[in-house]
Amino acid sequence: MDSKLEALKDLASLSRDVTFAQEFINLDGIFLLTQMVESGTERYQKLQKIMKPCFGDMLSFTLTAFVELMDHGIVSWDTFSVAFIKKIASFVNKSGMDTSILQRSLAILESMVLNSHDLYQKVAQEITIGQLIPHLQGTDQEIQTYTIAVINALFLKAPDDRRQEMANILAQKQLRSIILTHVIRAQRAINNEMAHQLYVLQVLTFNLLEDRMMTKMDPQDQAQRDIIFELRRIAFDAESEPNASSGSMEKRKSMYTRDYKKLGFINHVNPAMDFTQTPPGMLALDNMLYFAKQHQDAYIRIVLENSSREDKHECPFGRSSIELTKMLCETLKVGELPSETCNDFHPMFFTHDRSFEEFFCICIQLLNKTWKEMRATSEDFNKVMQVVKEQVMRALTTKPSSLDQFKSKLQNLSYTEILKIRQSERMNQEDFQSRPILELKEKIQPEILELIKQQRLNRLVEGTCFRKLNSRRRQDKFWYCRLSPNHKVLHYGDLEESPQGEVPHDSLQDKRKWPSRAGGPSWGCLIVSWSLNVMQKDCSPRESHQVCLISS
Repeated sequence: MDSKLEALKDLASLSRDVTFAQEFINLDGIFLLTQMVESGTERYQKLQKIMKPCFGDMLSFTLTAFVELMDHGIVSWDTFSVAFIKKIASFVNKSGMDTSILQRSLAILESMVLNSHDLYQKVAQEITIGQLIPHLQGTDQEIQTYTIAVINALFLKAPDDRRQEMANILAQKQLRSIILTHVIRAQRAINNEMAHQLYVLQVLTFNLLEDRMMTKMDPQDQAQRDIIFELRRIAFDAESEPNASSGSMEKRKSMYTRDYKKLGFINHVNPAMDFTQTPPGMLALDNMLYFAKQHQDAYIRIVLENSSREDKHECPFGRSSIELTKMLCETLKVGELPSETCNDFHPMFFTHDRSFEEFFCICIQLLNKTWKEMRATSEDFNKVMQVVKEQVMRALTTKPSSLDQFKSKLQNLSYTEILKIRQSERMNQEDFQSRPILELKEKIQPEILELIKQQRLNRLVEGTCFRKLNSRRRQDKFWYCRLSPNHKVLHYGDLEESPQGEVPHDSLQDKRKWPSRAGGPSWGCLIVSWSLNVMQKDCSPRESHQVCLISS
């Protein structure tokens, strides 16, 4: 039994090597592993019973080997049977499963969904959100990360007509609240991979707004026109609404035109025309209605406050809402696919089921406040929008933990404070652009460049260790690279663990000639050296991987 366990352990380790993987796959090794996992025949069921004491470890190493082999991209994911998918799904659905088996099973399901449309459909039939939720409520952050990765994969690959349905299921299962409690506000730091998965979930959630953002209003659609009537009713309480017999149609039209002007629409006669531009399309009208209903006092105050000002000083609520919605969509990149390298998630968006709408409500009140602080007129509209965008961006960079905290940050970023920040930044820039400074920079530049070049070459010769990422961005391997003392060859190789100190050249199995000019190393060499220095100080694993790929 022990010999078989050791053999599988060695297989899991050796499968990382592409040459070994190619030979193993050529000998139908993948098929053997899937048969062992499925245990579909009498022979393998018997084998499983015999080895029950160590079956957990054996299964873990078997799945590890499978994951490593598939990471090389040699075998298509479409080749696997429904029985294999069902078996992997059963490991995820079963409670109390060994952590290592659960982790690898989640990784396999994620890869299946991302790499095959057919497998997406089969996995979606076997795995439900309800079965994944318990894995988020545990304390193992790695399991939580893999679980969110599977949810993201299912979300990303879902057909357009099913994506909203899936979002509704996520809301019913209180996924946002569970992530907020057990992941974001857990008493531990969030690692880079978890931050990336939260960012992806945030992007995919906001992308549900794209359909409304790109939908023009139909001026002939009565249901859509009723929303505008509702905005008018809430703002003015329909206090002066004439009944059908008391006034002429002309009087009614005149009254509507007056009220639509007070609401800040560009087209006073037919405000529906204001929503025919995409983006933001109908999303702007949705935001306005949400604000009017959920924050009614603030909505009425803003509308009445501006309708009582002089024409040139009023902040047009309708126009402002449309432009603000467009700006917020650009800021949050609504409609764009998530980046593979970004981990820029905002905790505050996980604190409310209607976070985008609440985000808008805070920002529209900020816009009105900034308009007053700037004593703006209609000619200053674009300037006000630029200031508001700067206020929002500066507040977002602080990563507030809640919408209330975001609101507090904005309170401290008044127009006066923005002017002070701009002035300070301008003065710092002017100090460095003064004539004496520029002349000194020009004089010492050659010496400094030579010093930098030597320092970077020395850093390359010293070498460094990177975390290596596989196709699912898992960081479970190490990779070391260093330049030879004569600056002609790059030595590199895989390591089992992070080294303590310098790794000798002769222990690095691979090497590659690095091109250089007669006058010294190429600019490419200097760039890699610079990258190594930057990464030594502060670099994400993904960036490390990218430089590894460039180097190797």
